[in-house]
Amino acid sequence: MALPETMSGVALIGIGGPEMLEWRDDLPVPTPSENDVIVRVKAAGVNNTDINTRNGWYSKGDSSPDDAAWTGSPLTFPRIQGADVCGEIVAVGTAVDPARIGERILIEPCLREVNGKTLETPWYFGSECDGGFAQFTQIANQYAHAIDCELTDTELASFPCSYSTAENMLTRANLREGETVLVTGASGGVGSATVQLAQARGAKVIAVTSASKAKALLELGALKTIDRGDDLIAAIGANSVDVVIDLVAGPQWPALLDVLRPHGRYAVAGAIAGPIVELDVRTLYLKDLSFFGCTILEPQVFKNLVKRIELKEIAPLVAETYPLRDIAKAQSAFGEKGHIGKIVLELD
Repeated sequence: MALPETMSGVALIGIGGPEMLEWRDDLPVPTPSENDVIVRVKAAGVNNTDINTRNGWYSKGDSSPDDAAWTGSPLTFPRIQGADVCGEIVAVGTAVDPARIGERILIEPCLREVNGKTLETPWYFGSECDGGFAQFTQIANQYAHAIDCELTDTELASFPCSYSTAENMLTRANLREGETVLVTGASGGVGSATVQLAQARGAKVIAVTSASKAKALLELGALKTIDRGDDLIAAIGANSVDVVIDLVAGPQWPALLDVLRPHGRYAVAGAIAGPIVELDVRTLYLKDLSFFGCTILEPQVFKNLVKRIELKEIAPLVAETYPLRDIAKAQSAFGEKGHIGKIVLELD
């Protein structure tokens, strides 16, 4: 197909609140490098990464654009955000098989190649480079994963960021069948994905959530739920779980190590209750614990996720949908944390 020169979408014009999200009808349509594909975006999920980047949460300094991206790299504006994308390949670079045109795809968001260049430090789609909050986007061929299933574009857009993050944490922590895993922040996008993916591995899942969401998580596969304000040791006992998947951190963090068995594994990919925690190093070394900070996806993770979707081992959890133009409303609803699963933006 002949691509237009301009497209509509949402541009991030600076660090700040929702007022920094600007609807534009004059964004340039990307031109592929030789190993790229151009994707017509059908739907794009809302996630913490986009909001954290917008408000400068990743910055350890003064929330300037100089270190506000997730890698600590400088941000440039305008930036088209959007890490969760389902779409259709509509054009390819000269080194890509043109037979790929027409494929429905999910985009792997953790990138080691952008605009034909190999990166020393991986970038995140929609953060260091433009993402999916527009009609078209550009991605290196290997990160556009063909998918064959009956799910809608909106349902598929709920998977990439949250589920690949969850799959990566479980892969790094090597969760095995029959083991017990504790999941914090279990009702969010990554948390609910973790519950499903851990249950699919044959693990026993304990979910930390609010009382109002406990029933839904039990239906999703959790064996037990704990209210997020409860004392973990009183609720499940010390040395009672093999793996902790943490998305929360915050003041209750030390108890997560107390409930781990000796030789337990702790994996973290979020800190919504606060990034600064108190660590008694004696707990770490006397219990022979292993810690995993999880951001960069292991090479097999996204391919394994696509297979799980096609085999119907996991199901989409779409809480709400909004038109892309209403992104500020969607992000506001996301911040209220009243939902289970994902909020998805739809494009015409």
